[in-house]
Formats: sequence, structure tokens, C-alpha cells
Amino acid sequence: MALNHTAPPPDERRPPYLRDGDPFASKLSWEADLVAGFYLTIIGILSTFGNGYVLYMSSRRKKKLRPAEIMTVNLAICDLGISVVGKPFTIISCFCHRWVFGWIGCRWYGWAGFFFGCGSLITMTAVSLDRYLKICYLSYGIWLKRKHAYICLAVIWAYAAFWTTMPLVGLGDYAPEPFGTSCTLDWWLAQASVGGQIFILNILFFCLVLPTAVIVFSYVKIIAKVKSSSKEVAHFDSRIHSSHVLEVKLTKVAMLICAGFLIAWIPYAVVSVWSAFGRPDSIPIQLSVVPTLLAKSAAMYNPIIYQVIDYKFACCQTGGLKATKKKSLEDFRLHTVTTVRKSSAVLEIHQELCVQLKGAFGYCTGERWIISSPLCQLLCIHTFKIISLSFLFKPQLCYSSAFFQ
Repeated sequence: MALNHTAPPPDERRPPYLRDGDPFASKLSWEADLVAGFYLTIIGILSTFGNGYVLYMSSRRKKKLRPAEIMTVNLAICDLGISVVGKPFTIISCFCHRWVFGWIGCRWYGWAGFFFGCGSLITMTAVSLDRYLKICYLSYGIWLKRKHAYICLAVIWAYAAFWTTMPLVGLGDYAPEPFGTSCTLDWWLAQASVGGQIFILNILFFCLVLPTAVIVFSYVKIIAKVKSSSKEVAHFDSRIHSSHVLEVKLTKVAMLICAGFLIAWIPYAVVSVWSAFGRPDSIPIQLSVVPTLLAKSAAMYNPIIYQVIDYKFACCQTGGLKATKKKSLEDFRLHTVTTVRKSSAVLEIHQELCVQLKGAFGYCTGERWIISSPLCQLLCIHTFKIISLSFLFKPQLCYSSAFFQ
């Protein structure tokens, strides 16, 4: 049965802090609300400008965006939606020392925050899978095109809309947070009925546990792949050790992405789970506001992690290619083979050229660049660029853009 959107839920489905007194009155002091209001204002401004800048820069090269960059644009849209649609409600309520938008506004705010937050998390999951496939399974990385990215976007928004709309049609609800100036999913439903427990468990698994597991798995595998490739590179030429700094940078980015998500959302998830299945009254209201404020900051630093650092790497990659181009060509020796089907000969020549060109090598069959040797795949991924050599048709050197992105 659908819920009445102009009235609070029945008393038996309401937590104790909503049964007694005004549920929209702030349970914090005036000073605490002012601090929270100023904090959210700063976060909102930085997030709006940061994500707006990402969208502006992306719009200038929208026809050249790669699949991973399209996902990054979607992440910026989600974070911008949280900042523009959601944060003003909480900021105004903090400065008014109470939630001033009633039950309709509470459900709208809860839906918008959950919708864009879920979309942001699933987008990060898609980005991690894209990076994982491109590094650990090269053939799949080559196969992924822009059209697949747009299909993925449709799935992301449909996924978020499905889970966030369920509380509006009677499966769950949105309610004020314990401190009174914000709204979220009504986690107390798990304490009220078996149906509420099933709903909350599904939300936790499909909108938190599963995406988190995919993100962690993807970046752990990426780190392991890069580390194993660095050992193989070092076995062939000591000069390849100079590119070890790129491995360290990749590791740092992966750890920042995982740590940023965990730091922002896990404390909030822990408090929410405790409210659903533990003893919610044992959590001080003044303490419950901290995880909420921390989670709301994710929209600010996501564009920094996904965009600014990625652009920095792209600049470093371009600079490194120009710096090593002359020296690499001085040591270059052209090799040819009669056919690419002689796997042993191709592997031997690939190994030599990969070492001489600092791990960047490919060959051309018609119009498609291929890296057949697993060793060369690791080397090229390790250096994040390809110096492509066409020795089957036109003996010449040509340079491609950064392979990793």
C-alpha cells in the first residue's frame, strides 16, 4: 500500500525519536547547527564549482571522450546533483535550527540524496571495472567503446531510480535523521517488521556491499597486475626501473579512490546498520551527525580524485614520452618477421623491442594495433603508453595517445 506523502508514517513504524515531540525540531544546539550549516555551505560551493568545472572541460572535447572519461562526467553529474538539489535543504534547515520543508520536502530530499548518491557509487563501480578490464584483460579493454559507455549510463540511472523509488511506493520510507535537520532512508523499518528487514537488507547489499566489493576487488587486482609487471620489466633491463614511479602513482590513485569512498560512506553505513538491526537509542544524537556530514563531503573530493589526478597523469605521460623519444630512437633497431603466426619469433622480437623502447611496443595488421605477447602487454600497461611500430607493411614509427586511459 502506498504511503501518504502528506502525513508521517504510522506510530508503529516510527522510531522513538519521531514519536515524541516535533520530529523536525533540531536535537542539536544552535552553535552546532551553525557549524554544520557553514561546513555544508563550504562543501556545497567547492563541490558545485569542482564538478561544474569538470563538466565544462569535458563539454569542450565531448566528441573525443573515451569510455572511462564518459563515466567520469556521469560521476560529476551525480555529485553536482547532490550539491545543487540536496545540500540547500539541509543548509537552510541548519540555519533555521529545524527542518522547515515538512514531510513532502523530507521525502523529496531523501529521494534526491539517495538517487544521486547511489548513482555516484554505481558510477565509481563502473569506472573501477573499466580500469580493471583495460589493465588485466587487454582484449576486453580494446573492445569497450563509447556506445558501451552510454549503455552503461542507462543501466546506472535505471538501477539508481529503481532502488530509490521503492520507498515512495510503499516499500520502505524516508524519514528525518535523529538530529532533525536532514532526511534519509527510514532505517528503523528493520526493527518494525520482517518486510522492513528484507527491504533494508536488500538496500544494504545491492547499494553498498556489492558495489564496494567490486571496487575493492578491481583496484586490488590492478595493483597486483602492475606489481607483477614491474618485476618482469626489471628482469630484462635495469633502465625500466626508472618507470617504477608510475607504478607507485597508480597504486596511490587506486588507494585514494578506495580510501576516499570508505572514509566517506562506511561510518555512515555502520551507524545506519546499527540503527536498523542494533540499538539505535544507544547512539548519541550529537554523534550521529558526524557520519552524515562526512558522507556529504564525498561530492567535493570525487572530482579531485577522478579528474585532477587523471589529468596530471596524462600530462606526466605526455612529458615523459617527449623526454624519452630521442633517447629511445637512438637505441632503436628495426626487426622484421615473415609472419605474425610464428609465435616464438614474435615473442622474441617483442621482448627485445620492448626492452629497447622502455616497454612501449606494438605492431600493426592492417588498421588495428595489436600487442600479442603477454610480456609486452604488461610492459606497455606498466609505462602507460605505446610507441607503435609498423614493421609488417610500412617500416616507420608512429606514436599513439596514452594507452592506459
